[in-house]
Amino acid sequence: MIWQAEPLFDDAATGPVLRLDAPISFWGGVDPQSSKIIRPDHPQHGTPVADTILVIGNLIGSSSSSAIMLELLRLGKAPRALILGGRDAILPIGVLVADQMGWSTIPVFLLPDPPFRTGQSLVLRRGGRIESGGSSL
Repeated sequence: MIWQAEPLFDDAATGPVLRLDAPISFWGGVDPQSSKIIRPDHPQHGTPVADTILVIGNLIGSSSSSAIMLELLRLGKAPRALILGGRDAILPIGVLVADQMGWSTIPVFLLPDPPFRTGQSLVLRRGGRIESGGSSL
């Protein structure tokens, strides 16, 4: 299957999906040192976001979430890509700042009601094209 997303930060990536089952704020919700979800009441508590295509249906806003994303990128612990179910002005700023600093970045795509499941393999192409790569399990 193929989907067309809106690229907020255009790039390409491949990898396994980690779809968050509940909203999260990266500030206080993700540890940049380990990349693990540290919010105790989150369904995926303890799960690392590194090396995944992180699908987030809803974010809980915190202006400091962009700083956590920037730190994840600096430490090489970031997801391979972000697919957001709704517009967010904060989390993608961390990716933009990393780009301005000359660091590695990741694609950030907007796709309302993303249908992807944890473990599914995706290919993200420049321009917002998302292709199903089967299952990585």
